[in-house]
Amino acid sequence: MGTLKILQADSGKGRRLLERLRRRSDGLLDENILNRTRKIVRAVREGGDRALLAAVRQYDGIACKTISDLRLESSSAPSSPAPLPDGFEGALERAITAVESYHREQVHSGSRIEKDGVELIEHRRPLRRVAVYVPGGRAAYPSTAVMTVVPARLAGVEELAVATPPGSWRRNPALRFTLERLGVEEVWGMGGAHAVAAFAYGTESVRRVDKIVGPGNAWVTTAKHLVSGTVAIDSLAGPSEVVVVATGYADPELVAADLLAQAEHDPQALALLITDRRRLAKAVAKEVDRQLANLETATVAKASLRAQGAAVIVSDMDEALLWVDEIAPEHLQLIGEDAEALAERIGNAAATFVGAATPVVFGDYLAGPSHVLPTAGTARFSSALGVEDFIRRSHQVRYTTAAAARRAAAAARLAEIEGLPAHAASARLREQGEDVG
Repeated sequence: MGTLKILQADSGKGRRLLERLRRRSDGLLDENILNRTRKIVRAVREGGDRALLAAVRQYDGIACKTISDLRLESSSAPSSPAPLPDGFEGALERAITAVESYHREQVHSGSRIEKDGVELIEHRRPLRRVAVYVPGGRAAYPSTAVMTVVPARLAGVEELAVATPPGSWRRNPALRFTLERLGVEEVWGMGGAHAVAAFAYGTESVRRVDKIVGPGNAWVTTAKHLVSGTVAIDSLAGPSEVVVVATGYADPELVAADLLAQAEHDPQALALLITDRRRLAKAVAKEVDRQLANLETATVAKASLRAQGAAVIVSDMDEALLWVDEIAPEHLQLIGEDAEALAERIGNAAATFVGAATPVVFGDYLAGPSHVLPTAGTARFSSALGVEDFIRRSHQVRYTTAAAARRAAAAARLAEIEGLPAHAASARLREQGEDVG
């Protein structure tokens, strides 16, 4: 049996798979991790710097003596730094340019409406201080820094602080270069739940933030959940996921490569093929095994595909789109001669990639839109990270005396119906149109 199992959509296994995918958000918060994370968060909240240092020693494996040791600066980089990978600087600049170009279109000022003596103003102001979490477990992610910092800068955020596992920062010159290129001056070497807690509540040395963004592991996700009433968060990120809808004469080699590109992220990543052609499903499954043989990340990818992957055979593309709508995937890829037509009918998908020439990997790095996307089915009601996520809106209202008099009776009557006599009295004081200051 190959790595990628093949299922009929209307079979018992197919129906059980769809139901499991509908409910996958249930697994975002593991009870054991939740309980242990709660203790870490509480310790940092109550113990400040002392507790944060203890957590860094225990979970990051770094023997820091003082809190200043957690601040990562170029002076604390390895004395003999590794050179940047060939071609990295040029590729990074292309990515930054693309992300800036896309998100600049999201920047706009507030609004003002004045009519019949009433002035309504919407103020749009950037958050003052934001924390970005850049993961560093299985790999370093300079791209995450680009996809979060650039929209925040365009929004006008004054202060940006980055947290990343200290080992990852020291091992990866590309990450250090990226943060310097983006002008991030405050970088903390701490990864995990304790980093989230420090930013959410503040310590003697780490100032609290208004919002925490950026993906992380289960501990980071759980910690963001626990502090979300105190600080804003972008989302609760689950494992990365792709649904590839392929039909007609789709190239099995391309489909297999795109599934593996997602599967290599994490053993829990979701890589799913939906097609109306059994022959194509079989060819893709065979191609997956062929490509796995020479893939450096084959162990992770194989674990992902065996646990979460499948090729699902549907009766037609209408059924395929029903599956997509129910799954609400983070990434949706459409391949085959029907790709353009299908793209017009997509409902629930965080990001859609149309055509064989448009792999999800382009979206990971340089398409332009931020790759910080809702996962675990939350694309039904959530959106990709953008400039708006770093903006807070407030409004200002002003009535002339005459305008107030014309509306006072209606406001008072609504208040009376709701059983709020003081509200009604406040409104009726404006009913005569007298100058009340």
